[in-house]
Amino acid sequence: MTPAGTPTDGADTAPPRRTALAVTSWLWVGLPLVYGLYELISKATQLFTD
Repeated sequence: MTPAGTPTDGADTAPPRRTALAVTSWLWVGLPLVYGLYELISKATQLFTD
């Protein structure tokens, strides 16, 4: 534990550029995943209903 006012190594905070990269990466993977799950559920309900 470091005393107040002592600089840390910065491991707990990411620079803004890296944060933007992480957000973009999650969206790049997450949006198609959510769309695919939506389509899967939609088609599965059609399969098991009249």
